[in-house]
Amino acid sequence: MTEAALAGLKVVEYAHFVSGPYCGKLLADLGAEVIKIEEPGIGDEARRRAPFPGDIPHPERSGLFLYLNTNKLGITLDLKNPKGREIFKKLVKKSDVCIENNPPSVMAELGLDYESLKQINPKLIMTSITPFGQTGPYKDYKSYYLNTFHGSGEGYLLPAGLGWVLYPDREPIKSGGFIGEYDIGLAAAIATLGSYYWSHASGEGQYVDISGTEVLAGLMRYEFAPYNDGWVVNRASWALPIGGLVQCKDGFAELMPLMENMYKGLLEVINPELAKEEKYQYSNIMLSYARPVGGEGDDARQSLKDIIEEWALKHTKEDIYHQLQAKGCAAGIVATPEDVLNSKQLQERGFFVEINHPNTGKIKYPSTPCKYSRTPWQVRRPAPRLGEHTEEILRHRIGISKSELVRLRKQGVI
Repeated sequence: MTEAALAGLKVVEYAHFVSGPYCGKLLADLGAEVIKIEEPGIGDEARRRAPFPGDIPHPERSGLFLYLNTNKLGITLDLKNPKGREIFKKLVKKSDVCIENNPPSVMAELGLDYESLKQINPKLIMTSITPFGQTGPYKDYKSYYLNTFHGSGEGYLLPAGLGWVLYPDREPIKSGGFIGEYDIGLAAAIATLGSYYWSHASGEGQYVDISGTEVLAGLMRYEFAPYNDGWVVNRASWALPIGGLVQCKDGFAELMPLMENMYKGLLEVINPELAKEEKYQYSNIMLSYARPVGGEGDDARQSLKDIIEEWALKHTKEDIYHQLQAKGCAAGIVATPEDVLNSKQLQERGFFVEINHPNTGKIKYPSTPCKYSRTPWQVRRPAPRLGEHTEEILRHRIGISKSELVRLRKQGVI
């Protein structure tokens, strides 16, 4: 097996749900040895989250957990128990990185904060992910992923889409799934690798304080910029005068005639005769958009929208996509999960891979968008079952005897 890019990097992950585990997963996928620590008998919260094969809940069959923890080793350890904390410190002493996403006070109360852990491992990189960071008036606030998403302004500033076109009066909503948590995990992984690189040059460790809200706010920098000129951006600000989301024969397509040549391409596909009419000229339809409602161009825009909607309902989203792209008009399809799984492009690149797990059998997983010529992405192991590697890690890495493991299990430490 080809040596992976991060082979030799040792990581301890004491994190749950999405952001912390995704950070750990990105490192594990590049070859790092990631030991995931879960609470005995309970495990990661993600184990209880859908989807489940056959829609039957089971802690070893959560699609969310299985994806986020592929390529990791898994142990159970109760850090509220003094013996559990002692074992945790021994693991940290032998590691390069520690990832955690607990509330700021938790690690300090356990005596496992960075100031304490660096005493036993001065070269340790510790990455802490919290909703608002380790400092500031909100640092101890509890927050779900919905709060963090909206606390960053992203929900309010999202570009126009399905929510605006079909439900213009609806309150702002977050993007589907846990996209914000994945963004946070990605930012944490990048920061962790940067710190690890620096540690090789300096010989010193470092503490990485990740604020989820700041990560997501940073993604909206372009939308924040106009505020300096007194313009407050919202979902409606990005609504196109013509185009945007349209319903078609088999779902939705997105039309983006942002420039004059794209607009002309759109008309050429729908009905070339439209381009001959003065009221449908680009300057009348697009450039008058900033004028007040009821101003010049409104009737023509509404008329053209009706024409586009009627045309779209007669075509599939693939037809619309290819016809408009051929004429230089930006367009895309709103892909369903089935569309993505059956994509010829993704199949050709081998993006989805089958991974065999003892509790699910073979199912398809996303792999990686990155193709490495020298250190390819590899599936080394499926996500661990709860406590699957506890004995292997504690016996062979920490030196705990088999009889001691029996006692620790009886005491609920592991």
